[in-house]
This record gives sequence, C-alpha cells and structure tokens, in this order.
Amino acid sequence: MAANYWVSTQRLHWQFSKTELQDVLQQLENEDPALAQQYPLLDRRLLSIFYNQQLGKLAKRMSVRQQALATAQVYMRRFYIKVDVRNTNPYLVLTTALYLACKMEEKPEHIRVVVEYARNLWPDFIPSDVARLGECEFYLISEMNSQLIVHHPYRTLNELQSRLDLVQDDVLMAWSIINDHYLTDLPLLFAPHVIAIAAIFLALTLKQTSGGQQAAGNVAAYLTDHKQAIRDGSSIVASNDKIPEKRIATFVKWLAEGEVDLQAVADSMQEIISLYDVWDRYSEKTCKDQISHVVKARGLDK
Repeated sequence: MAANYWVSTQRLHWQFSKTELQDVLQQLENEDPALAQQYPLLDRRLLSIFYNQQLGKLAKRMSVRQQALATAQVYMRRFYIKVDVRNTNPYLVLTTALYLACKMEEKPEHIRVVVEYARNLWPDFIPSDVARLGECEFYLISEMNSQLIVHHPYRTLNELQSRLDLVQDDVLMAWSIINDHYLTDLPLLFAPHVIAIAAIFLALTLKQTSGGQQAAGNVAAYLTDHKQAIRDGSSIVASNDKIPEKRIATFVKWLAEGEVDLQAVADSMQEIISLYDVWDRYSEKTCKDQISHVVKARGLDK
C-alpha cells in the first residue's frame, strides 16, 4: 500500500479541481443527451444518501467495518464519474463495490455469501448467478484503472486528537462528519487531512454553539475572508464575533502555524453544510422509485 498520500494514485489520478470535476461530469452527461433527457436524475447528493443507506444495510448484515464501507463509497464515486448511472444497476454496483472494498481492506467475504446477503435485501435487483457480481467487479476495477488504494481522513483525526486536546465527544462528532463527507464529491476534490481538519472544525462549532449549521457556516466564511490574517496570527481570530468560542479560536491559531490550505478547509466545510441542507429534502421512496424505474425500464436487472 502507498503509505504516502502525496505520491499515491489517489492524489495523482483521482483528485480534481472543482472545474475539472464539473467538466468530467458534464462530459459524461453529454455522451447520450437523449438518455439523460428520458431519465432525468435527482440531485447527486440525494442519490448518494440513498446509496449510502443501502450500503449501510448490506455492511451491517456482513458485519463490515466503517473503513471498508468508506472505501466502497469512494469506489462508487470514482466509478460514477466514468460511467453513467443510467447504464448500470446501482444495487449490483454497490454490492460489488463493498465486496471489492472488503478485499482491499483485508477483510474478504466469499462471493456467494455477499450475493446471498444482497439478494435478501434486494431480490428483484441482484441476480442469483455469482458470475454477474464477478463481471461487475472486473468492470469496476477496469474503470478505476486498478487504482484501488484509498487514503481516508480517519487516520489524521486520530493523530490530531491528542495534539489538539480533543475530547471524546469531539472525536465522535468529527468521525460522524467524516462519514457524511463521502456523500459529497469531497473525496474527489481534497486531500484526506483537509477533510479531517474541516470535520474537526465543524465538530467544535456544531457542538459548542447553539447556532448549529449557521454558526459553522460563519466559521467557514470567516476562514475564507481572513486567510491572511490567520496566517499572520492576527488577534482578529479571537475577537471576531463569528468565532463564538475561544477553543475554536485556539484551533484557528494552530492552523496558522501549519501549511494547511485554509481555502480548501473552508470549501470542505461549506460543502458538508450544503449536504445537510439538501438532506432535509431527502426521500428514500423517491430515490428508490427513480432508480427502480430506470433499472427495470432498461432491463438492467437481468
């Protein structure tokens, strides 16, 4: 495994700028305009919430740990910037992604067992023939160019716990926020340590204040507006009313002593906050009905 993220295939081949990622997604949408028009899709984040819930159900039955589940989520996100979801059976793809992730995280499950668990959950969408899952596995590996090593933010969170004097509640909330970031495009945009720092910042903000997401948004905006002041160690960090707790200001001071991309941290925070706003509109039934319609109408469940 490539222990260094900076020389990993994740950074070299699977990290994009926002513009680059938008271009990739638009190009994918433009490959078959008629198909896109015939089967319009919901917000990608809403579909990601649905996929995550289904992955969670399967992972629970298989007793899969969070890191393998997170790896499966990254595989799906990488796969679906290369392949139009309308040309796939997402239930088979997510099952295959988790099966492959378990192998890569050194917790392999027998293919027949995985198919059996998946068929118990989605009997109308998972073929009984295990060869279909095997074929889908090769499809995923091919589209990801056999670049299967995934670096996660959890390691950075664990390393920073003692350095930043985080209490257990801080860590648990940051861990939960890291879990949620997999429902966005952030794994394709920023380095794992950036995500971990954004999650810690959000955890401190959401926990310490009554303003919740609004307060977290204020902190993210503050980071964006005062990057140089933070780098200079200005006292504005401690006195600004958008930073509601001295503890958070202390964290900002720690940021100033390092070389973290503050704009990337702020952007990550805003994206996660945006996800929580979108989550209010989420309907499992709506997502399920749309996916079922596309899969069955196109005969992808066979």
